[in-house]
Amino acid sequence: MNKNLYVVLMAGGVGTRFWPYSRNSHPKQFLDVMGIGKTLLQSTYDRFLTLCPPENIFVVTNEEHVELTQQQLPELTTQQILAEPMRKNTAPCIAYACHKIAKIDAQAIVAVSPADHLILNESYFQQTIAKASEQAKSQDKLITLGIKPTRPETGYGYIQFIESKSPLKKVKTFTEKPELTLAKKFIDSGDFVWNAGIFIWGVQAFLSSFRKYLPEMAEIFDEVAEKISTAEEKESINIAYGQVKNISIDYGIMEKADNVYVWPSNFAWNDLGSWSSLYDLSPKDEHNNSVMADALTYDTRNSIIKGPKDKLIVVQGLNGYLVGAFDNVVIVCEKDKEDMFRRFVNDLKGKANGGEYL
Repeated sequence: MNKNLYVVLMAGGVGTRFWPYSRNSHPKQFLDVMGIGKTLLQSTYDRFLTLCPPENIFVVTNEEHVELTQQQLPELTTQQILAEPMRKNTAPCIAYACHKIAKIDAQAIVAVSPADHLILNESYFQQTIAKASEQAKSQDKLITLGIKPTRPETGYGYIQFIESKSPLKKVKTFTEKPELTLAKKFIDSGDFVWNAGIFIWGVQAFLSSFRKYLPEMAEIFDEVAEKISTAEEKESINIAYGQVKNISIDYGIMEKADNVYVWPSNFAWNDLGSWSSLYDLSPKDEHNNSVMADALTYDTRNSIIKGPKDKLIVVQGLNGYLVGAFDNVVIVCEKDKEDMFRRFVNDLKGKANGGEYL
């Protein structure tokens, strides 16, 4: 266990592609998506408990989900739950957490992880984090974990690295979700990995890069830094978030910095970003259906059926569909049309009573 390692769990998303299971009031990270008796947030928290003291784990979430976070992780103190007043993407989220941690330990090593990803062989993951943390001690590297690809996936970002004997590779390029032909070329080349969105760095290495590549945002956070962990924290963070732009850490820093490294890894990882990804991971019946409901199926295959135990779902004649019943919404649509879920949500936002379904 590393007392100088601090963990930041990013739990502020709304999981639009998992609508209508994931809702504004109860997003994906707060759901037991895999049916294992623990939510994704709880699973992610538990994953880091062998690596650092529990008081070193922080959760950043939207202020409307602070109470939900406390319910699911009652062992956290109020100081360990960082409330964002609005969603401004990952750069402000990580900056807030790193300033908080820097006040506790100026030489801290920080691991940043989404709270809603699935990792199966956790012992290998934990070993990888521990080894990468050792590399980050020098406070001069920004390290990201890469997953060795098993297929030409078009739904993930890719990182190209410069080959070396060290397990830690210098990053050459970042590429966002490529077309299939390009993804196949990435796989064939052997020097690309999937971008897992998990980072390890010394807190000073991050703050230095933050000031260099996002100077305007860094100045805003520097101005409120002394108010963090005081009675004025909430007010000062509200002011800061009202001024900063919406930007991801990848675009704002990682794609620009010259001290970025990747640790190619083999642990089983999935970002659970869509119904398709949940279907891929779920057990199937003899017709290749994933059934997570009280259901009767007839001439139906390659589909996912999900709903509450007190509601019977009868499905006939479908191939490759999602059929779901979630509170006040019933959905029937092609499960692989990921872009449609954003359209559904956007259309509801423009509907007079749409909010009650979001």
